[in-house]
Amino acid sequence: MSTTAALDKSPALQKQVLTLDEATVRFCGDSGDGMQLAGTQFTNTSALMGNDIATFPDFPAEIRAPQGTLAGVSGFQVHFSSKDIYTPGDTVDALVAMNPAALATNLGELRAGGILIANSDAFEAKGLEQAGYKANPLEDGSLQAYRLHTVAMTKLTRAAVNHLELSQKEKDRCRNFFAMGLVFWLYDRPLEPTLRYIEEKFGKKPEIAQANTLALKAGYHYGETVEAINTQFHVPKAKLEPGTYTSIVGNTAVAYGLMAAARLSDKQLFLGAYPITPASSILEELARHKNFNVLTFQAEDEIAAMAATVGAAFAGAMATTVSSGPGIALKSEAMGLAVMTELPMVIVNVQRGGPSTGLPTKTEQADLYQAIFGRNGECPMPVLAASSPADCFDAAQEAWRIAVQYMVPVVLLTDGYIANGSEPWRIPKYADLEKIPVTHPAPGASGEKFLPYTRNERLARPWAVPGMTGLEHRIGGLEKQDVTGNVCYEPGNHEHMIRVRAAKVEKIVNDIPPQKLDGPPSGDVLVLSWGGTFGACATAVHNVQAQGKAVTHCHLRWLNPLPKDLGDILKRFKKILIPELNLGQLRTVIRAKYLIDAIGLNKIQGKPFSVGEVVGKIEAVLAGDTTSTHDDLANWDYKPPTKVAKQSANQGG
Repeated sequence: MSTTAALDKSPALQKQVLTLDEATVRFCGDSGDGMQLAGTQFTNTSALMGNDIATFPDFPAEIRAPQGTLAGVSGFQVHFSSKDIYTPGDTVDALVAMNPAALATNLGELRAGGILIANSDAFEAKGLEQAGYKANPLEDGSLQAYRLHTVAMTKLTRAAVNHLELSQKEKDRCRNFFAMGLVFWLYDRPLEPTLRYIEEKFGKKPEIAQANTLALKAGYHYGETVEAINTQFHVPKAKLEPGTYTSIVGNTAVAYGLMAAARLSDKQLFLGAYPITPASSILEELARHKNFNVLTFQAEDEIAAMAATVGAAFAGAMATTVSSGPGIALKSEAMGLAVMTELPMVIVNVQRGGPSTGLPTKTEQADLYQAIFGRNGECPMPVLAASSPADCFDAAQEAWRIAVQYMVPVVLLTDGYIANGSEPWRIPKYADLEKIPVTHPAPGASGEKFLPYTRNERLARPWAVPGMTGLEHRIGGLEKQDVTGNVCYEPGNHEHMIRVRAAKVEKIVNDIPPQKLDGPPSGDVLVLSWGGTFGACATAVHNVQAQGKAVTHCHLRWLNPLPKDLGDILKRFKKILIPELNLGQLRTVIRAKYLIDAIGLNKIQGKPFSVGEVVGKIEAVLAGDTTSTHDDLANWDYKPPTKVAKQSANQGG
C-alpha cells in the first residue's frame, strides 16, 4: 500500500480510496451463477486498465451437480497488479460468495482481515444444510476474522429489473452482474468494457441486455452509496513492455500458435479431435477460423481422431490433435504408427487429474511418464511443455518447427491450470515471427526410383506428398527397411531402425538453446521446474533470493530430450529441488539420467502450488531437510479420512 486519499463521490458521502500494489479477488457460487463470466469480465477490464494479471478458473468436476451442493461450486480467482506477477495469488483479498456451499469451499483461501461479500438471500435453511452448516455463519460470529458485508443480492437484483417483462428465473440470473458491479466499484474498475460486452452478447435480446445492464449498475451504485463499505481500492497500471496487449487463456493461445505455425510454414492446418475436458476449447476455437485455412474434424472417438491426424500428415497437411490423459491413452497405438511412419505432427495433451476419469476439471502434471514412455515397443517421441497461458502460443510453434525439421510427431504438454488460466499477452507482429520452412521432394524423373527413408543430417526422411509421379512409396506400421522403406523383418534392420528413431529424437538437443538460469550459476539450491509450476517456482525463488539466499531457478521447456547443458548445471548446486503436481515423475527421470538424488516437492490435489508452499520447502532444504514428499510409500502411514464425502448425484463425472 502506498497512498490514501479521500474520494468525494457525493456531497453527502465521502469514502477513502486506498492505493494497492496488487490485489486478489475470487468470485464463487453455483455452477449456474455465472462466476466464470464475472471473473472473465473483471479480468478483461483489469487488462484494459493496464494491470498485469493472472487467473485461476476453478470448475466443478460434474456437469450438473445438484444446486447448492459442495460439488457444484464454481470459482474464478483474479490476481491483478501494478508489477510483474506470475501466479493467481496465494490468498484472496476479497471473496464473493453467492451461497453457503461457495463459502464453505472457498473461505479457507481468504486471508485474515480480507473482505467477504456474501449473498445473504441464499443463506436459508436448505442451502445451509447442503453446505454442512448447523448454524448460519453470517450470524453466529464465526466470521469475525474477516470484513463481512452481507448483501441481499437476489432482492436488490430483482428490484433493479422488476419492471422488465422477464421470468423470475431470468431476473435472478442477473445476480452475477450485480456482484460484478459491486466488485468493480470496490476496486475502481470502469463499467464501459462490460457494458460493451453486454451489448455484443445480448444485443439480439434487448430485455436480457437491459436487465444485465441494470443489475451491473445497481451493484456499482450500491457500493457507492452503502455506508457499510467505506473504502475503495485502486491498483495502478503495470509497467509493461510497449505494445498491443490482450488477455489470453492457454487453450486459445495454443489454437493461435497452431494457426500461426501453419501460416509460417504455408500449410493447411488440420485438427482431428474428440471433445474432452479440459482440451475441448482448442477444437472449438480452431473451428471458428476456417477463413485461415483451418480444417477441423470432430471424430467419433479418440482412436479415429488420431488415425485421421496420421492420415492428414501423410497427405501433407500440418496435422494436429488435442486431448487429455484418458484420450492420449486411446491414441497411443496410432501415435506409435506416427513414430513408425516418421511423419510430422503435433499432439497436445492438456493434463488433468487422473487416473481414469479422475478429476476432469482439475489440474495435474501426472502425464509425463505417459508422454515419454507410454507406448508399446521402443517408441521415442519429443516432449516439450508450455510454462504459462501466453507461452502456449510460442510452444505450439516450437513443437511444429521440430516436427518438420526432424520428421517426428511431437508431444506438447499443457495442463488444466494453464489451459483455463489467463494473463496479458503482447500480440506479436506476424513479420517478427520466424518462418518454418517445409520442403517436399519434387516429382521424380521417369525411371528414377524414390527412396522414402533416405536421411539428412538430422536423420529426417523426406516428406513426400502422395499422388506425385515417381514418389510412390510404402507406408504403414510394419517395420521398414532403412532407405528403401520396404517391409523388413530382418533382426539387424529392426535394431538399426530402433536406434535411428531414438537417435533422431536425441539429436533435437542440438536445436535446444542453452538453459537459462534465474539466479547465480552455482549455489546451495537449484529449483528445477517444468510446465505450469513456473509461476509459483519463479516467485518463490525471487522471494528467497530477496533474503540473500543462494538459490537459483531453472525451468525446463524440453523434457525429452533434456537440454544438453542440464547435467553440467545440476552438478554446480549442492541440492536439487523439483516441485511437481505428481508423485515425482520428472524427479525419477532426472535421477535415472544424471544419478543425482533430487528432492521432490509433490502435490496431487487438483490445485496448483501456492508460492508459500514452494518457499517453505526451499527454506526446509536450505536448513538440511532432504526428504521428498511421498518418497517412501512402502512405509506410508495410512489414515482413513476423518470426513466421508456424501454420495454425488452424478457419479459419472
